[in-house]
Amino acid sequence: MMIEFYWPASQGEWMAWISALITVAFGLLCLFAPRLSLQILRLQTLPDHPEAVSEARATMAGFYLGIGICAMLFAQPLIYLALGAGWAFTAFGRIISMMSDRGATLFNFVSVAIEIVLALLPLGYGLGMM
Repeated sequence: MMIEFYWPASQGEWMAWISALITVAFGLLCLFAPRLSLQILRLQTLPDHPEAVSEARATMAGFYLGIGICAMLFAQPLIYLALGAGWAFTAFGRIISMMSDRGATLFNFVSVAIEIVLALLPLGYGLGMM
């Protein structure tokens, strides 16, 4: 038995698939360019803690790649719901930080807008709205 790559069949499925593809791209960036990823996120490692770079490669890249690749390969509405929920809670956490931590910066406003779009695309498809 061989697994075939499934191409999306509807516009809604394409939107969810694009969110998964962007998630995989973020994962690849974190995996292969962790220092650049941390710099984009405005995070800095300390010279005496090189294990901090492994957080970008492992924790961040692992989640992005795992959920993004599974969504693209298996193309199931429930997996797209998991992808959308992950992005939705990412946006929620950023909004809480913007309100609680004085984080209302341009970077955070742009980031939360991107995260909301990346959440709505798979959620819309997974919930049958697209």
